[in-house]
Amino acid sequence: MTATVLCVTQQKGGAGKTTLCAHLAVAFAAGRRNVTVLDIDPQQSMTTWYRKREELFGDDGAGLDVEAVDDLRRSSQINKMARKRDIVLIDCPPHAGNEARVAIRSADLVVVPVQPSPMDIWATRPTLDLAAREGKPVLIVFNRVPARANLTDEMLAEAKTYGVKLARTRVGNRVLFAGALNEGLTAGEMAPSGRAANEIERLAREVLRTAG
Repeated sequence: MTATVLCVTQQKGGAGKTTLCAHLAVAFAAGRRNVTVLDIDPQQSMTTWYRKREELFGDDGAGLDVEAVDDLRRSSQINKMARKRDIVLIDCPPHAGNEARVAIRSADLVVVPVQPSPMDIWATRPTLDLAAREGKPVLIVFNRVPARANLTDEMLAEAKTYGVKLARTRVGNRVLFAGALNEGLTAGEMAPSGRAANEIERLAREVLRTAG
């Protein structure tokens, strides 16, 4: 078994990187895939969320594994997990340092969440440049998109000039995402028929198609 390795990264904080990573992980696991998330962000928000999840469901019922990794440069975690999992997600720190470089180098696809604002779009450049140097494909995901925002179309046009693939699925700015994580859950688990669940399901399928 060789896993699909997905690196979820963005230099700018506040893009919803960890929230998106957790939701994708659960969506993949719901599709009967073995999923591990490597949390290399020093804040370890993903690990904190997973502990809450384990309290709810227990180790066997959590549906996936999350492992905090202090130093990815000296770790064989990616290769080890890739040999026995279907999908490995890497939740990166909010900067384009050495840890992110190692994660990107190991990835089949680099997923870059971005809010539809000029500062957020511009801040993707170091991540895109790093992925380009490593020869890795990129999928930009517009995340935390307001329900009504003329600026979104302008930012989409700007992002298209960067020469990388843009996800067709946009993820809305919904309180449910954060509220669910606070309970150790995801939006789809709290409201299976809601728009948030639908967005994540569509994005999960799109990410796997793009990763090949």
